[in-house]
Amino acid sequence: MESGAAVAYEGMMFRLAHISDVHLGPLPDVSYRDLASKRVVGYVNWQRNRRRFMHDAVIDTIVADLKAGKPDHLAVTGDLVNLALDGEIEMAKLWLETLGSPQDVSVVPGNHDAYVPGAFDKVCRSWAAWMTGDGVNTPVDRNAFPYLRVRGNVALIGVTTARATAPFMANGFFLEGQAERLGKLLDDTGRQGLFRAIMIHHPPVRGAVSQHKRLYGIARFHKITRSHGAELVLHGHSHLPTLSFIGGRGARIPVVGVAAAGQAPGGHHPAAQYNLLEIDGEKGGWQIRLTRRGLTGPSIPPSDLQVLELGSGNGAVTASS
Repeated sequence: MESGAAVAYEGMMFRLAHISDVHLGPLPDVSYRDLASKRVVGYVNWQRNRRRFMHDAVIDTIVADLKAGKPDHLAVTGDLVNLALDGEIEMAKLWLETLGSPQDVSVVPGNHDAYVPGAFDKVCRSWAAWMTGDGVNTPVDRNAFPYLRVRGNVALIGVTTARATAPFMANGFFLEGQAERLGKLLDDTGRQGLFRAIMIHHPPVRGAVSQHKRLYGIARFHKITRSHGAELVLHGHSHLPTLSFIGGRGARIPVVGVAAAGQAPGGHHPAAQYNLLEIDGEKGGWQIRLTRRGLTGPSIPPSDLQVLELGSGNGAVTASS
C-alpha cells in the first residue's frame, strides 16, 4: 500500500480493502493458569473446530492477493486472535507490521481480542499504532473510540464493540458515550464533504447472528447513523459476506460484512475472502463498487466472486459481470 498522505488521493478514486476475523494460529503454549477462565471454553472450541479450518496459509494467500492489488488503505475489523493470550496479542502485532505502515492500515478490536478481563487494555497498548486517530498523541483506551483518520476524501472511523463477556457469550456493546462521540465525528466529517466509512466488529444488523453473539445497541447505532449520516459501514464477526442497509438521511447506508480471512475451504462458513471497495465521486454523488474476492478451493488462487455497484443516493444495487 502506498503512503497514507491525504493529498495523494485528492480527486482520485479511493480503493479500500477490508478483511476481518483473522483468528491467527497456532495457539501459543497454554498453561493451566491461562485456562482458569472463559479461555477454557475457547480452547476446547479451537481444538475441536477452529484448528481444522483456520489456517495461516490461507491468511497468507489472501493477504498476498490483496497486496498485489495495491489498495490505498486496509481496514481490519477485529478478531485477530483467539483467546487473547499475551503471546497471541504480541504475535498479532508482528503480523500487523507485515501488512504495511500503521498509516495505511486501520484496526478495530473484536470480541476475541477482548476475550477476558484486561485483554482489551493489552490490545490497546500493543496495537495502538493501528488504532490511533490523526493528530492524537494520548494513549489508546476505550474512550479513544471512535477514532478518525482522513485519507484523501475518505473519513475512516473506527468504533469498538469489544468487551469481555461470560462463557458461551460473544456479544458486543455500543453504548451512549461512544454514540455521542460518533455523532460529532459524523457531523464534522459530513460538513467537510468527506465519504464517511465506519469500521465496527459486530454487525449493526438485527438477526445477523445468534442472540448470544449479537450487538447490544443496534437501535442506538441506527439512530446515530440515520440522524448524522454515513456512507458505508464495514463489519466482521458473522464470518459471512453479507450486504444490508440502514435507512439514512436521503439515502440508505450500505452495511458490508466479509467472510473470515483465515477460513479454509470445507468448513461451515464460506472460505476466506476480502472486500475491495472502490469509492469515487463527491458528496451527494458517491459511487461504491464492491468486489468480493476469495478462495473457491484448497489449491485454487483467489478470484473475483461477486461484483456489486452500490448506487449513490437510493442504495440501489446492481451486479456487474
